[in-house]
Amino acid sequence: MKKITGIISPIAAATLLLAGAAAPASAAPWLNKKVKCTAVDPDGREIPTLIGNAELGWNHFTGRHNIRKCDLLNIPMGSPVDKKSGANLEYWGYATNREHGTVKIVVKARYARKTDDGRYDAGSGKKIGVITAYCKGMQKCPNWVNQ
Repeated sequence: MKKITGIISPIAAATLLLAGAAAPASAAPWLNKKVKCTAVDPDGREIPTLIGNAELGWNHFTGRHNIRKCDLLNIPMGSPVDKKSGANLEYWGYATNREHGTVKIVVKARYARKTDDGRYDAGSGKKIGVITAYCKGMQKCPNWVNQ
């Protein structure tokens, strides 16, 4: 029996290394599941705000939309749901400042274990909670809402 030996080209070796290091197609994106704050709506739903990532939760809306206080989420979620589609909930509230006026705060939450697309899973017995929060009609909320 002959022993087969050979040299792998550098391109082939790189291809094998990269293919081996790739994550499986079914791998979910990373999500920090630690709870930053929680609100209970009038229907008794306990809705968490996960630390999350760049796509959902606290890390998403604090940078992207400049909402940096749990109170800005609790105010809208302390009132009845304004819009509901299955497990997707939307709450509306208002932040008012004598000098600057009023802005509408929108909080979108998912009261289910997984996101609509199934990419994120909060874990057994847990809820995804707040997906995003923003000031209606603007990319970023004015700084005064966080005071």
